[in-house]
Amino acid sequence: MSGAIGEMLPLAIGIAISPLAIVAVILILTTPQARTNGPAFLGGWLLALAVVGGVTLVVTDAAESAGSSGPRTIVAVFKIVLGVVLLVLAWRGFRGRPAPGEDVPLPKWMAALDRFTPRRSLSVGALFGGVKPKNLILAAAAAAGIAGAGLGGVQQVVVLLLLILVASIAIIAPVAVYFLLGDERSERVLDGWKTWLQANNSTVMIVLFVVFGVVLLGKGIGGL
Repeated sequence: MSGAIGEMLPLAIGIAISPLAIVAVILILTTPQARTNGPAFLGGWLLALAVVGGVTLVVTDAAESAGSSGPRTIVAVFKIVLGVVLLVLAWRGFRGRPAPGEDVPLPKWMAALDRFTPRRSLSVGALFGGVKPKNLILAAAAAAGIAGAGLGGVQQVVVLLLLILVASIAIIAPVAVYFLLGDERSERVLDGWKTWLQANNSTVMIVLFVVFGVVLLGKGIGGL
């Protein structure tokens, strides 16, 4: 099981580094509905990761059982495909990056965060957690790696839960800061995080796409 955890952890950290999602939850925590909408956003994030990871785990296990080429080949090809997709996203992000010194506006929908309901916050959290391309790809790759590690059912579930926990640290942290420090003290801390993340979102995402694209491509080729 330790091998599966070691394989999964870097991908989980890659999921956790999601600047725009962190900015979104921080902004939610500055609204009057923070006490309900913050946990709702976190709940949506966790649920989406659980669904993506669980479905990938089941599908990969089923494909391995039905295939004649063995689990290593199936997982390897899957990783190659995901790695190529991440590199394409890195290229697109590089071409569309803001010029030095250019202000990076937040998405227009974020201006409506103060009118969000818990259901809407949960939906947006799910969108960031398991639908956005980077997190969808990394969660699927991590779950496929768990499926290809030869673990039993209970061990697979344990490693998957650890994946979800580590991948959610950066969303759990702002919510925890808000409830531990209170409105005024947490606002000062979270505002600093938000400013840095907003300014560096494009660079962080390009680097992540390149690093994990190359890692998945290399692991996939090595597994053939």
